[in-house]
Parts: sequence; C-alpha cells; structure tokens
Amino acid sequence: MLLRDKIAVIYGAAGSIGSAVARGFAREGARVFLTGRNQTALETLANEIRELGGLAEVAIVDALDQAAIEHHLAELLAQTGRIDISFNAIWIRGDLQGTPLIQMSAADFTTPIMTGVKTHFLTATAAARQMVQQQSGVILTLSASSSVLSGRERRYHLTGGFSTACLAIEGFTHSLAGEVGPQNVRVVCLRSDALPETWDNPAEQIQRYMQDGTALGRLPRLNEVANAAIFLASDYASAMTGTVANLTCGSIMA
Repeated sequence: MLLRDKIAVIYGAAGSIGSAVARGFAREGARVFLTGRNQTALETLANEIRELGGLAEVAIVDALDQAAIEHHLAELLAQTGRIDISFNAIWIRGDLQGTPLIQMSAADFTTPIMTGVKTHFLTATAAARQMVQQQSGVILTLSASSSVLSGRERRYHLTGGFSTACLAIEGFTHSLAGEVGPQNVRVVCLRSDALPETWDNPAEQIQRYMQDGTALGRLPRLNEVANAAIFLASDYASAMTGTVANLTCGSIMA
C-alpha cells in the first residue's frame, strides 16, 4: 500500500474528484478525513470506504471559512498528532463560463477566482503550518487545462474567470512549494482536462471536439486523476514539488 498509515484530509470530498481520490487514498492504506458541506453525501462515502475495510471520518467544514478549517485541523491533530496529506477538490465554479469577457459581469468573472484561489490558500496554508512543524507532508492542489489553453481553444472555450482561477492556483502552488520545501513539505498541483464522467448532460459534439484535440484521442477518467493523486502523495514522488502534473491526455503538452 502506497499510503499505509498516512493521515489525509480531503476538502470537497463528496464531489466527483474528491470522492474518487478519497476512495483511492483509503484503498492504499490512508486514514481519510472527509470534509464538505453535505453531511449525507459524506456519510455515504465514508460508509462505502468502511465497508471495503478502509478508515474514514466525516466533518462538516466550509473550506472558504478560515476559522472552520483551522478548528477542524485542531481537532484532527488532537486525535492523530499529525497530518500527512491535504487535498483540495473544491469546485471552482466552472459553470460560470460560456460568456465572452467583454459581455461578462464582474461578479461572474471574479467568483471562480475568489472561490478557487481563496479556498486553496486557506486549506493549504493551514496544513502547511502544521507540516512545517512536523517537517513532513504533502499538499495537493487542483487546477484544470483551461489555465494554459492554446489560442484555438481560447477562441472556442469562453472560460471567463475559470481559467484565471486555475492559473492563479498553479502560481500559488509554485510559491508555496518554494517556501515550505526546506522543511520537507511538498506541494504539487494536479491539472486535468475535462472529465466527461462528471458531466450531467454530455454533448456528443463537444466531447468529440475535445477528444480530437488530445494526443490519446480521449479525455481523462476520474480513476486516472485519483491514481495520480495517490502517486504524488506517496513517497514514490518524494522528489516532486512545485510542479503541475499534466493529466490532460495530451491536450496540453509542456
């Protein structure tokens, strides 16, 4: 097991990416602390993990509330004595796309930025303060391919503030990694392309267009994002920090 006896907290654990990563972490031996705002969804996920022999605990935490985040971490530390992995899978309001910037309201543009960047800053720095003291830990952030789209894709995808938020999260990842690296704390960002499994009503034409723009001729899957998170959180990735893991099936090559 790659994460045996690790203590992992997952923000937005009831979402598609958060739950996939939580299952993967638990399967690899981590004790997972599932946080979010939907008690029923969190309990359902926790029970699923426990039925498979994993260890999971649930807490209601608003990941945009600094006091709530720090209170939960204090309770977690009182119980476990450490935190090994922090992963933020909070939704960055990708729904506020599809309008040209020159026609978009300031509120719709800034909402993804204020949501995504703020929650990553609050959860990552709270975890980092403890990890620096214990001289170990891994912080995983979450971005998307819209941060580095080609010109053609920027013409096609009207990303609004979503792409700005993703780019800012990647920049924050680099900065935090540089600050906490000397204390043996790693910070890595996962950048995925669109995940059709998470779409409510996938449009075949749009999906085909996006698939045709990848080197693999397909879009990534949730289990692939989870597997990457497991690897990056494990000691097998101990030399990796301050970088962005490209999980786009080759829609982005860099």
